[in-house]
Amino acid sequence: MKNIFKYAGADLSASVVVFLVALPLCLGIALGVGAPLFSGIIAGIAGGIVVGAFSGSQLSVSGPAAGLTAIVATAIAKVPSYEAFLLSVVVAGIIQVILGFIKAGVLGDYVPTSAIKGMLTAIGIILILKQIPHLAGYDADYEGDYEFFQTDDKNTFSEIFYTFNKITTLALGIGLVSIAIQVLWDKVLVHKGKIFQLVPAPLVVVLAGIGINQLFAGSSYSLQHDQMVNLPVAGSMQEFFTFFTMPDWSFISASETWVAAITLAIVASLETLLNIEAADNLDPYKRVTPTNRELKAQGMGNIVSGLLGGLPVTSVVVRTSANIQSGAKTKLSAISHGILLLLSVAFIPSLLHLIPLSALAGILIYTGYKLAKPSIFKEFYKKGLDQFIPFIVTVIAIIFTDLLIGIIIGIVVALYFVLRSNFKTALLVVHDENKYLFRLRKDVSFLNKPILKAKLEKVPANAYVLIDISRSDFIDKDVIEVINEFQKHASLKNIVVEIKKSAIKKDHQLVNMPVTGI
Repeated sequence: MKNIFKYAGADLSASVVVFLVALPLCLGIALGVGAPLFSGIIAGIAGGIVVGAFSGSQLSVSGPAAGLTAIVATAIAKVPSYEAFLLSVVVAGIIQVILGFIKAGVLGDYVPTSAIKGMLTAIGIILILKQIPHLAGYDADYEGDYEFFQTDDKNTFSEIFYTFNKITTLALGIGLVSIAIQVLWDKVLVHKGKIFQLVPAPLVVVLAGIGINQLFAGSSYSLQHDQMVNLPVAGSMQEFFTFFTMPDWSFISASETWVAAITLAIVASLETLLNIEAADNLDPYKRVTPTNRELKAQGMGNIVSGLLGGLPVTSVVVRTSANIQSGAKTKLSAISHGILLLLSVAFIPSLLHLIPLSALAGILIYTGYKLAKPSIFKEFYKKGLDQFIPFIVTVIAIIFTDLLIGIIIGIVVALYFVLRSNFKTALLVVHDENKYLFRLRKDVSFLNKPILKAKLEKVPANAYVLIDISRSDFIDKDVIEVINEFQKHASLKNIVVEIKKSAIKKDHQLVNMPVTGI
């Protein structure tokens, strides 16, 4: 928490943007999983304040995540009651804290950069595609649904085509004005004066959206109730506290509770580790988040969220990217956005109802564009196919499935190219007439066994062979066996074999002494 107020101006400004983005997403995800609407807000508050306070990440923002919707919806349907589900969330949080202490966070370090960049770009494209209907005033699918197949029986693309017949003129107008304001703000006005740097463009977008809608209030063009931000409204503070729900501890021995808890803990932890890698990738200061501490922080957030009646939380790319794009410097932004969520639903829910969803869609579409600029595709294409193919596969896989499945596909493809690269560079074979050099470099795995065996078999009679393993850090036992077998039978073809190895590497000593031909 040291120096947390050093950049208070930038952080508080960014927190307003994150709050505006997070509010409809918290509500939408709660709606999508069939939970009480307020449970999404509780999760947003816990993700902001609790996770923000305990996390080592300066820019990551946590809350209810789209990547968990299918799992959460299934868990709520299978457990005996919503209070039993809350108990699963608490237990999942405890499991995450344990995972942090046993240092399971190291898994996040093995995700290839091409897959992480692909994930960020895919999220940007999905934001644009998913928000187009909301921009046009068609809100059949809930905010925060990032899966390809939607709950309204459509998919990402069919929803857009269907939207053309459902356009609300005023909503579309507000949405387009929202995007125009942000472009003007970023490209022109921020360079004109300091006031434009201090005031976040999304705040101006929201105020403009409210103003335009109020201008047409009462007319045939005015927006409908479901085209605005809708919050549960309490008549009094006493009624407000009834929105909070406690878990039912009597279900602690139920198998459904533990199955849901373990599933939530594993998936939420994986998604968090991936998103933390993405957040560090976006961080202009290139700070590195301690992943084990992050798992503990997420666990604490889930414990608190579950105890108060909220959904499970993870680090969320959309909110994190909005935070970074808005100029946040420290974790004060994430914590402040959680405080804003709490204060707004407690004191000004009716005022928030004035915000058009199309204005917020404009904010998310512009955020999506920043994540998926054409220059990113050009950059990866220039890096070569071994980087571009995993990147583009990750993008496509996430768009047509969901975040978790898509990133797993991307990681598998990226690892294939890593193995392929290591496979090609691990063995060098050159020859001059009857003199052959076999040089093993870096790590030589069992995958190199067939090609080494085939090339050794092709060595002609009466040849001289130098097998240089001195530069190899690791040699698989299968490869050592191939070399030893070759030495045993080399004399049959009058082949002279010499081995060059390191005296200090243990696996090198498993290679037999040189065998001289007849």
